[in-house]
Amino acid sequence: MTAPPSPALRKALADLLGDKGYTEDAAAMAPWLVDWRGKYHGAAAAMLSPADTAEVAAAVRLCAAAGAAIVPQGGNSGMVGGATPDASGNQLLLSLRRMDHIRAIDADAELAIVEAGVILQNFHDAVLARGMRFPLTLGGKGSATIGGLVSTNAGGTQVLRHGTMRALVAGVEAVLPDGSVFDGLAPLKKDNRGYDLRHLFCGAEGTLGIVTAACLRLVPAAAARCTAWIGLASPGDALTLLRRLDTALGDSLEGFEILPRRALEAVLRHIPQTRDPLATPSPWYALVELAGDDPDPLREALEEQLASAHSDALIADAAIAKNDHESEALWRLRDSISEAERAEGPALQHDISVPVEQMPAFIETDPVRLAEQFPGIRTMSFGHLGDGNVHHHVQPPERVDGTAWLVQHGAAVSRAVYRHVLERGGSISAEHGIGQMKRDILAELDSPARLAALRGVKAGLDPQGIFNPGKLIA
Repeated sequence: MTAPPSPALRKALADLLGDKGYTEDAAAMAPWLVDWRGKYHGAAAAMLSPADTAEVAAAVRLCAAAGAAIVPQGGNSGMVGGATPDASGNQLLLSLRRMDHIRAIDADAELAIVEAGVILQNFHDAVLARGMRFPLTLGGKGSATIGGLVSTNAGGTQVLRHGTMRALVAGVEAVLPDGSVFDGLAPLKKDNRGYDLRHLFCGAEGTLGIVTAACLRLVPAAAARCTAWIGLASPGDALTLLRRLDTALGDSLEGFEILPRRALEAVLRHIPQTRDPLATPSPWYALVELAGDDPDPLREALEEQLASAHSDALIADAAIAKNDHESEALWRLRDSISEAERAEGPALQHDISVPVEQMPAFIETDPVRLAEQFPGIRTMSFGHLGDGNVHHHVQPPERVDGTAWLVQHGAAVSRAVYRHVLERGGSISAEHGIGQMKRDILAELDSPARLAALRGVKAGLDPQGIFNPGKLIA
């Protein structure tokens, strides 16, 4: 059990962190006490904003001695309420945003050491200036921070070639629940001293340690990229196209996203300065990106493959970006779906994965199965077909009070979706994490052995339960 922060603890934290690092001001804390979707609203006794790892460690030692709960937070761009305190007002919000230094970029070693508060877009820009690239990107790159990306084992649109955040983390620095510092930043290719502890913090959502810095793998900046927007009849055709491109183009294929016409129409309605790339609508679209050293061979190879696919009636139409500006415009359509969907009204979001070969069947059959149980509901699946992860959103029927409908039926709808996912050997969380949104359903549906192992790790590292209580593990 944790304890409310006492006046003595608050004073000690204020003295430690100073005016820049400690506040109890309600207006200053307010933007950080609600999640990005506006679903979870919390309260905090104070917000801590340490300047460096030493201050994080000292603050944690004070809190550990008092048994006070800490909720770590990065850019507050998460999707499952993992960085939002509860409503009690007895937890302390610990923001990593002041820790925004890039400590080192080693282009020769293809590594960088980056603090937790560095914004992903800023990191992209910094390594690009050194001729390198960090091969993880996502729609929230302008606000998502490195610490949050590590803590949620973020995915994004380049997992097909480069893997999730865990694959890109060569080392981690983290403050443990007793205030000690785990210094695992050395990027050793061989280190056989037992458990690989860095991986414990990837995807742990701040429940085992507060990530303060990470050593990240880089790749040389691609001299050229080629992006195409492709109209298709079905997810099955999209998977066939993916297999053909993967076979023909190999490692140059970096991204393969799919989305339905309905998602594109939502973006065109709600996101300014967007336009439909194709003259004739299709039921589904694929967004494909290649990366390499020379633009001409990339474009020629993609044109050849798409022409062949069109001749075989596999695709209806395609547009290939002529320059970086056009490429960015195509990616903006994909990256804006969540924002546009939020403007459409209340919905249930399911970040799920199934084996890639089963994804088309899931996308096409799950809406039918759900409609049998919940007549009139509307579904929309989009995302990373290449790695078997889609965002499967469900909206209430039209002409009903959507919020009230979700209160009444939302839990049953999500439970049905997750059971359908598990029937196919999938996961109820592919890249967003568990947070508080999926905590209870994980406890209900996951295997007892796995849950026991998770709880055992938590109890071993955080016996007081002071790190991010109420998240991930019920």
